[in-house]
Amino acid sequence: MELVWVIEFVIGTFIGSFLNVCIYRLPREQSIVTPRSRCPRCSKPIAWYDNIPVLSYLALGGRCRRCRGAIHWRYPIVETLSGAAAVMVLGRFGLNAAGLSYLVFVWALITVSFIDLEFQIIPDEISLGGLALGVLLSLLIPQLHGTLQRVAALKASLVGALVGGGLLYVTGALGTLIFRKEAMGGGDVKLLAMAGSLLGWKAVTVTFFLAPVLAIGPGVAVLAARRSHLIPYGPFLSLALVVSLFAGSWLLEVSGLDTSIRLLMSYPWWGAR
Repeated sequence: MELVWVIEFVIGTFIGSFLNVCIYRLPREQSIVTPRSRCPRCSKPIAWYDNIPVLSYLALGGRCRRCRGAIHWRYPIVETLSGAAAVMVLGRFGLNAAGLSYLVFVWALITVSFIDLEFQIIPDEISLGGLALGVLLSLLIPQLHGTLQRVAALKASLVGALVGGGLLYVTGALGTLIFRKEAMGGGDVKLLAMAGSLLGWKAVTVTFFLAPVLAIGPGVAVLAARRSHLIPYGPFLSLALVVSLFAGSWLLEVSGLDTSIRLLMSYPWWGAR
């Protein structure tokens, strides 16, 4: 079993190397396919032996072999996170179609988080592309929504997307109305819609309530240090989504949200009078 974990981790770190390419190039509107990896300072191509995840960074002391310019700390962090994600997700959900779908989703969240941290944007290529992919995967792999019926899974996917995007959209609209300035970015709305298409409405409901809790501490720190209320929300949504993926049902139960939602859904206005 330990050997399987090592293999999963190593493969995950190589995927993380590609995620670093996406993190650097997508917000700059560059191709993620060509050209091959280059040093951002001296523009020299990076040799294969200097592009081994994590190990090359440590061997080079975090500097380019040619120009000795510093290599961003993000590179080994993303590679390590991607490897750890492979071990955790596949260990929890198995090496199957559903487990691989969830893993790709978590890798997308890693990419989104680091782009949002640096640029305060969430690329549509990931959010809207992921939304379409989430609906398609739900149709092809109904087990993602706890059913064997494709039509039921498709319905759950669409409802999840509407609930995820709708919760943040309404919150943002109310915030804009109250504070007279944009309270929620469109990228965050599309990100939670994407998540709902794959995880369903329960997971995004948990995320909706959990993400602000996770953001409180960093938000206060940013306010104290920069006198600014603006913080990228994507990383907190992503972290809350990962928690929801692993423990969403349990959190719904212990918080009482599951019972409250069921009671709300049982009221006459939801069905026949």
